[in-house]
Amino acid sequence: MSEGSSDARSAALEYHEFPTPGKLEIRATKPMANQRDLSRAYSPGVAEACLEIKANPQDSVRYTARGNLVAVVSNGSAVLGLGNIGALASKPVMEGKAVLFKKFANIDCFDIEVDETDPVKLAEIVASLEPTFGAINLEDIKAPDCFIVERLCREKMNIPVFHDDQHGTAIVVGAAATNAIKVANKTFEQIKVVSTGGGAAGIACLNMLLKLGVKRENVWLCDIHGLVHEGREIDMNPEKAAFAQKSELRTLGEVIEGADLFLGLSGPGVLTGEMVKRMNGDPIVFALANPNPEIDPAEARAANPDVIMATGRSDYPNQVNNVLCFPFIFRGALDVGATEINDEMSIACVEGIAALARASSSAEAAAAYQGERLSFGRDYLIPKPFDPRLLAIVAGAVAKAAMDSGVATRPLDDLEAYKSRLNASVYRSAFIMRQVFDVAREGDRRIVFGEGEDERVLRAAQAMLEEGVGRPILIGRPEVMTLRCERAALPIQVGVDFDYVNPEGDPRYREYWGTYHQIMQRRGVTPDLARAIMRTNSTAIGAVMVARGEADSLICGTFGQYLWHLNYIRQVLATPALAPVGALSLMIAEKTVLFVADTQVNPEPTAQQIAETVIAAARHARRFGVEPKIALCSHSQFGNLDTDSGRRMRAALEILDAREADFEYEGEMHSDLALDPELRSRIYPNSRLQGAANVLVFANTDAASAVRNIIKMVSGGLEVGPILMGMGNQAHIVTPSITARGLLNIAALAGAPVHTYG
Repeated sequence: MSEGSSDARSAALEYHEFPTPGKLEIRATKPMANQRDLSRAYSPGVAEACLEIKANPQDSVRYTARGNLVAVVSNGSAVLGLGNIGALASKPVMEGKAVLFKKFANIDCFDIEVDETDPVKLAEIVASLEPTFGAINLEDIKAPDCFIVERLCREKMNIPVFHDDQHGTAIVVGAAATNAIKVANKTFEQIKVVSTGGGAAGIACLNMLLKLGVKRENVWLCDIHGLVHEGREIDMNPEKAAFAQKSELRTLGEVIEGADLFLGLSGPGVLTGEMVKRMNGDPIVFALANPNPEIDPAEARAANPDVIMATGRSDYPNQVNNVLCFPFIFRGALDVGATEINDEMSIACVEGIAALARASSSAEAAAAYQGERLSFGRDYLIPKPFDPRLLAIVAGAVAKAAMDSGVATRPLDDLEAYKSRLNASVYRSAFIMRQVFDVAREGDRRIVFGEGEDERVLRAAQAMLEEGVGRPILIGRPEVMTLRCERAALPIQVGVDFDYVNPEGDPRYREYWGTYHQIMQRRGVTPDLARAIMRTNSTAIGAVMVARGEADSLICGTFGQYLWHLNYIRQVLATPALAPVGALSLMIAEKTVLFVADTQVNPEPTAQQIAETVIAAARHARRFGVEPKIALCSHSQFGNLDTDSGRRMRAALEILDAREADFEYEGEMHSDLALDPELRSRIYPNSRLQGAANVLVFANTDAASAVRNIIKMVSGGLEVGPILMGMGNQAHIVTPSITARGLLNIAALAGAPVHTYG
């Protein structure tokens, strides 16, 4: 064993052992802090849920976790490439499968390893588990036993039973084949398919190709004994026999002639370069044996540079990976209470996966697979597992197919709303941003981005067009933006899908520097300096565009320091009626949302500035559908310290009282009291603030920014913002850590009509 492989083995074992053995744990979803909780969770309160389920079994999904619970079941008879290693040794694989269910589709799992080799008895054991689970995922059971187990379970059970090794592989192969056929300009009805491997996955893949339109007479199945042909008796079963050819040919080398698609689920070295040369033009080679494919992609390409190649490995393009399928098909099936996973649902899954690969890649997938070109074509037939759009697209398609085919016991009233909920579970900002997006779609505001050459900005512009939340204008060199769109596989075209300003040669340059000089001539800016700034400073250019009415809002700050950008926004856009009040960050944590201010604008705000920040923050919270409960946070607490921050907070409180603000606020107080109403009631029982605060306003930017960053780094909080308050939605300054999704959120905020802003 090489040193590298030894290190990899040690790392893998450490991963499974530390800090806690295994990859799963169980967590309670309800509080268990006192006797009241105990009496509801168990006796006597639990009896009420039991009686409801006895009266109506469908209520099990209301009162228990069953509706989101899958069993991953194996007897360990065919584990990965390890063979029959037994039920106990298969447990790490089954735990891993459960982790993938949770990660990609938020489905809870129990892994169940059963020490039973008799397929009939195994099926009886699995069927007896139906009261516990909403669905069953059979895994790593050898052929032909897996066919028997699945058939018997499906006959006996009224919940989905899905053998992923068969059908998951078949669905992903079907999606990859659908797109490979498009790339090769062929049709399923025309192609000749040659397959090696007559196991469960291979047979399921061939059956899927038949459902997609391949003619049975055009399928040539080979195994270790050669061609499966009529009259053959060795190593045959009904599933193989269905593909028997009436032919005198016997070897793979003989039947490969004129093939359009080679489908390998066998072992390494089965297919040679010489065989690839004898296939039809634009040959499609799916060499899916793991860890070593039936032919190395380099050898296949050397034989025919036009080959369209897929493997089961992640270090080659087009990895056929079941994780593209099983979490999402189960998600859709569970959410409509499907009694089975039928052909219609499987085909919907194929079509959803294939269609996503043909769409532009997501920013999240691009970030996860840096350096790879995620553009539909020979090297990108299927999407990547970390593409967050898979959940809503595939699960939504599966749910619809289940309803249309009549197997859904809990059909959805609104499919689009369902897909929105799924997106909200992936994009944590989606739910709270929905109202903002709806308002932005009603307008047609022009949003200019200062750093138009940044890939994140280009992706945000693409997403804006898809979401309909404004018209992007990008400041940047057109040739650079075109190159980066091509590199990122973005379909948007400079000057076609969005307008742009080229700092090096825009025809409006004379007008722009003239406008800037007119604004700044009494502040020491000469014509020469104005010309230089309008050639080099994209923030100033964007601000001038807004001032001239050529754009409605500016977004800048993907690089550089916040206050540097703010300086130019103040110069060009600030008026007696509009001036930066503060920066507000919406922090989305696992269990709550929290607004934090002022994180950027006023390092040591006066009492008046604090009061203005509080009023603006309340106005913005309501834009998100949140009724503000604002805490003025300080080291001093209800007057117990005579500190500078305490004095400023108390003065701000007096200003707010005089204005008779129409929202709840209180201070000055510690952050823990702001968030814990029970603690606050003990320390200060007469507080005017009811419940937990949802807006924290601090006495300086050091404290506000620290809280913002702690929420992000320690609790995995997601930030929407910063939102520049007080500028009437004319400008927003982001921070360099922002993502493309974050820019889209800011663009939606910028796309809102001015009357909704402050």
